[in-house]
Amino acid sequence: MPGVFAEVRDGDRVWRGAAGVADLATGRPVTAGMRHRVGSVTKTFTAAAVLQQAEAGRIGLDAPIARYLPELVPGERGEAITVRMLIDHTSGLAEYLPHAYPSLKAFPVLADTGPQSLDDHRHTRFDPLELIRRGVSAPPAGAPGSTPGLYSNTNYLLLGQLLERVTGTTAERCITRNVIERAGLRDTAFPDDPEIDGPHARLYEAWFGMIDPPRDYSVFDMSWTGVSASLVSTLADLNRFYRALLAGEIVNPSSLEQMRRVVPVVSQEMKVIDYGLGIYPTEEPGQPVFWGHGGTVWGGGTLAVIRADGRRQLAVAVNLQRWNPLDSSGVPQPHPIDGALAAFHRLAMYG
Repeated sequence: MPGVFAEVRDGDRVWRGAAGVADLATGRPVTAGMRHRVGSVTKTFTAAAVLQQAEAGRIGLDAPIARYLPELVPGERGEAITVRMLIDHTSGLAEYLPHAYPSLKAFPVLADTGPQSLDDHRHTRFDPLELIRRGVSAPPAGAPGSTPGLYSNTNYLLLGQLLERVTGTTAERCITRNVIERAGLRDTAFPDDPEIDGPHARLYEAWFGMIDPPRDYSVFDMSWTGVSASLVSTLADLNRFYRALLAGEIVNPSSLEQMRRVVPVVSQEMKVIDYGLGIYPTEEPGQPVFWGHGGTVWGGGTLAVIRADGRRQLAVAVNLQRWNPLDSSGVPQPHPIDGALAAFHRLAMYG
């Protein structure tokens, strides 16, 4: 692992730490205040913006998506899929990513995937409507509303189009104005170009040992994920955001209660997890529940969680992804990094 950095909060006490390097070529160290691509942590921001519009009466959570976007999810499926199903990943819509990146087409059979198309699309400007079309036209992952659902970025690109339709502005502007600025975040923004503004770490992708040495993907056009996973932020901002969210400063208490109603969903790691409306719980036996979200991009990973009472928080980032090599069966092998990160998570959350 080239570098790891974190911010842990317990009430008014704050601990920040960093280890390793931000740049393998120069040895520049990572610092706890660096900006970082936070991946699917973005989904909490997008979900909060949709819930705000529901509070204002512009969106019905249990209304069919065909009421708002009939041209994007046509026919019976558009009538069966509700806004809530998009937020909690029970829509049955497939993930568009393997259909946009040809070398990932065999996913989730990892041994038959490869990283070639990551390089091919480093500077590709994807149209979100085309990505949605790929996800909607792919074989469905299940019937609308059935469980377990399937974690799919197609859902959140549709939510972005929904925000645009009901607010008359781009989803990015809506989320920036109503969520990012409301939370008082100064270092969080959607990227305008492939570069990360401000001090940041290089992002190294290993793709399960198929890229050796890992390749720097810190310069990358993030239109491939849009309002699903493209935010750039800092750990301090993420902790501030989740504090404001659980304090009822972003959505009202009724919406927050709905965010914490979970359903079983198959994650991108092909594990069944509990998932709410843009957040999910992390818990261990005998320990308090934490709420938040994790995220990955090519080369970067982030986790941001907050205890249910709002006092204890962890936000942690790494600048290497998919470090686990595959065994002869094509299954990612355990790695000491996994154990080290899990031990840090436990210490940071539970003391």
